[in-house]
Amino acid sequence: MKTQKSLLDKVKFPKDLKKFDDQQLKVFCKELRDEVIDAVSVTGGHLGAGLGVVELTVAIHSVFNTPNDKLIWDVGHQCYPHKVITGRREKIRTIRQPGGLYGFTKRSESEYDPFGAAHSSTSISAGLGMAVARDLKKEDHQVICVIGDGAISAGMAYEAMNNAGSMNAKLIVILNDNDMSIAPPVGAMSAYLSRLLSGKTFQSARSLAKHMAKKFPKSFQNMAAKAEEYMRGMVTGGTLFEELGFFYIGPIDGHNLDHLLPVLRNLQKSKWDGPVFVHVVTKKGYGYEPAEKSEDKYHGVSKFNVVTGEQVKSASKAPSYTKVFANALVKHAQKDKSIVAITAAMPSGTGLDIFEKKFPKRTFDVGIAEQHAVTFAAGLATRGMKPFAAIYSTFLQRAYDQVVHDVAIQSLPVRFAIDRAGQVGADGATHAGSFDLAYLCTLPNFVVMAPSDENELCNCIATSTQINDKPSAFRYPRGEGVGVKINEKPEPWQIGKGKIIREGNQVCILSLGTRLGDSLIASEKLASYGLSTTVVDARFAKPIDELLITQLARDHEVLVTVEEGSIGGFSAQVMSFLTKTAALDRELKFRPLFFPNRFINHGKPDHQNIECGIDHDSIVKTVLGALGIATPAKFSIEERA
Repeated sequence: MKTQKSLLDKVKFPKDLKKFDDQQLKVFCKELRDEVIDAVSVTGGHLGAGLGVVELTVAIHSVFNTPNDKLIWDVGHQCYPHKVITGRREKIRTIRQPGGLYGFTKRSESEYDPFGAAHSSTSISAGLGMAVARDLKKEDHQVICVIGDGAISAGMAYEAMNNAGSMNAKLIVILNDNDMSIAPPVGAMSAYLSRLLSGKTFQSARSLAKHMAKKFPKSFQNMAAKAEEYMRGMVTGGTLFEELGFFYIGPIDGHNLDHLLPVLRNLQKSKWDGPVFVHVVTKKGYGYEPAEKSEDKYHGVSKFNVVTGEQVKSASKAPSYTKVFANALVKHAQKDKSIVAITAAMPSGTGLDIFEKKFPKRTFDVGIAEQHAVTFAAGLATRGMKPFAAIYSTFLQRAYDQVVHDVAIQSLPVRFAIDRAGQVGADGATHAGSFDLAYLCTLPNFVVMAPSDENELCNCIATSTQINDKPSAFRYPRGEGVGVKINEKPEPWQIGKGKIIREGNQVCILSLGTRLGDSLIASEKLASYGLSTTVVDARFAKPIDELLITQLARDHEVLVTVEEGSIGGFSAQVMSFLTKTAALDRELKFRPLFFPNRFINHGKPDHQNIECGIDHDSIVKTVLGALGIATPAKFSIEERA
């Protein structure tokens, strides 16, 4: 007997959804949700957010004409269902894997991804740009932006809405409210009125009424406006969005196609004036019980058992750098009441959820607002507090102006704990901590540190607590430490002083941060070539240890610097110093190793470091090349990557 083909198997692209009636679309949503769950159980990745927008994804693609109509997903981590139905189902089990699909939207991956997004709150700005371009080019298509309730907390989203409202731009913004953070009424009456308000009849009557009202005295115009406001106020919570110039519709049950489809169809057909704001309420992890019960644990997951929901976790060999940071900060805060901690919507990601349990009144989650977080920390510092702003390297980029003007120029002792420094694996280029060394080392009077292991991280934190006259930052990678013993009592570093780990006389490897392990391995391999190698833990990217570097340059034939960052960071500080000192009066073969001048695709961190040329074999190859010694074939970076 021939097995009936599933609806999911009949959909290659969104146009195929238009062949289904509403009841079939409901069945399709069930199949699509199961597909996403099964795929992520194999690959790991973002799960809860995607499950929460299955119905919304299907509704949008079945009503609008993508890719001609432009659909922009804010952040993009909820785009897995979108990828399945936009020609990428066959590759969905490669998501976030080396050579596979990217975990966020990506312009080069599909025409259905009109804007790459992996940082939040950019969709409305990008969408407005697309809408204006459409109008200037006299094109005819819709622009739809889907933004989450977390992303809309950022100032950039409101800047974009204010601009769109003032321009009266034709733009659809859909708020995916998965925390019921604005308004809870999503019942039948709300759905009915939302459908009514978005319909052509109401829109035509509204336009006519506006036109007619202008013929009457001002008092009549005001009365008519209040009447409309009263009618819509019966159900909506959109006063704020109305004030920004948007026509507000909602809230709507985002898991009920009977509510979603009529509203979207009305918007697709009607010729409304100005931007529209559609408030949709969803639940993260919807339709998969383990994810619904534990939203935080199922935001990003490792491989898991679909039946039980149990995630596959590799045995930890050492605590993560994030956890070490949090526990160390707690110990300092127990002794120093002036220490406070700040996060920009990443309490668990930065470990500050641990700090918050101990010191709830000294922990501040400011939402997705890195700019505010930095200046808020600066304000705290002016009053004698010791703020630790724990922000991912890639997210701190968003607040660079505040770091410069509100912290550095005023020489305020804000302490930046920079998590996810270096390559981050499956999250790829958008989340890699590639540039913090470069963008912080350019700032006068800034102390920039990088510990080589988890015990040194504790020493680093102790050092920062004692820096009270200038800003400081310390960076550390994602993932586990190297397994060293953490001393009970941390030892603060002397500012700007490195540490010799192994002494030699021909080659020197000057390592910054967690490249020290690879540097030591490289020194052992170089020994097999008869090369005596010094290995130094630099500790500081700024200020550098000028006395030590002068000595190293004079006593060694080859000096190699190794760092997990782009050009312009630690090596640039060393090179700048060497060019101004007598240390280069003799011939020195200086070779800096840093990230190449390109964005590195997602993959395993070890492989990414090989691709970047900062692993132990790359160090050996660099030294041998500097000395004119033939490199063995086994050191081919291309083969190992």
